[in-house]
Amino acid sequence: MRRSDLDSIITDMLEAHPRISDLNFTVGRSCQVAGDGRLHPARVDLSTGRLVPFQTEQLSLALIDNNRRLIGDLLRHGSCDFSYQLQDGPRFRVNVFSQRGTYSIVMRLLESEVPTIEGLGLPDCFRGIAGEKNGVVLFTGATGTGKTTSLAAILDEINRSDALHVITLEDPIEYVHPHKAATFNQRELGRDFDAFASGLRAALRQAPHVVLVGEIRDRETMEIALNAAETGHLVFSTLHTVNAGHTINRILGMFTTEEERQIRFRLADSLRWVVGQRLLPKIQGGRVAIFEIMQNNVRVKDVIVNGEEEGKTFYEIIDSGQAFRMQTFDQHIIALYEGGVIDEETAVAYATSRAKVRQGIDQIKSSKGQKTSDIEGLAIDMDWAHS
Repeated sequence: MRRSDLDSIITDMLEAHPRISDLNFTVGRSCQVAGDGRLHPARVDLSTGRLVPFQTEQLSLALIDNNRRLIGDLLRHGSCDFSYQLQDGPRFRVNVFSQRGTYSIVMRLLESEVPTIEGLGLPDCFRGIAGEKNGVVLFTGATGTGKTTSLAAILDEINRSDALHVITLEDPIEYVHPHKAATFNQRELGRDFDAFASGLRAALRQAPHVVLVGEIRDRETMEIALNAAETGHLVFSTLHTVNAGHTINRILGMFTTEEERQIRFRLADSLRWVVGQRLLPKIQGGRVAIFEIMQNNVRVKDVIVNGEEEGKTFYEIIDSGQAFRMQTFDQHIIALYEGGVIDEETAVAYATSRAKVRQGIDQIKSSKGQKTSDIEGLAIDMDWAHS
């Protein structure tokens, strides 16, 4: 397949929905786009209504463009990641993978402009995160929840305010940061380094002030990140965990039982923030990001070192930590419901503690004079005791 034909297909798909996040090519389905968290069909003239194995293979090869490393990854590991850009058009993060003997493709649409904290409407504490001078900052959440976008906004804040050397290790590079006050060196996995651990180890010899590691996937990378933080660097990274408590447990699980005590102390000293992120559907269409934010303080350090117990959990610390710029997912959900951004069904469905969210919703309804229950017509049976 010629590149011009491939670009034409992609361009047609981009017109299928006003808010596209991904393009999806799967055998047995028509070309699809993801928008507002759901898949939508895209009208593309491919002579067949549904994609056949030959077509997805041709699309995959055209995207890979004879790159031997990518072909090797696809054959050895069953998938490969890379970036692709339309000529004078948008960029994509691409994953080609095999399933049931055929190839599928998912292309994540990347924004051309680097986001800002103001533009995204992110919490004010994100400026405090950007102002950290050392330590580890972790963003957590599932794939596609906007962790990379939030981190890009924080790096842009650093870029605008401090003359620092920033090195990013990404898979692939999503946002290209122009040099402003800071100096950026952005390295891509597979092109500029072979693994996050080796890339991070090399970065420490490149005199950085700030290092972004696209994802911490193993013990070696985590250990080097802790070493970097302990030697005065500020390290940003992501983990695929659902909240702060799971994040700490995931990190501890990377090490042996004999090492756990030492790692707990190191993590308590080096960790600065853990930010969880999810996307919720809005009433008016589109999606809104919600955040769980935990800043390290004396209480958090104590739980990291000694573990969670009844009455002393990360959730309870965050829930009562608003004075330290903390918030739980549930507190953010209740605020969005009160503001009319999300409905009650969404609020309850995405809650960490449904009882707490329902209680918050009932308080909001009560303050507005609305019913807090559907139960009606109850009365005391005065004759029951004499029957």
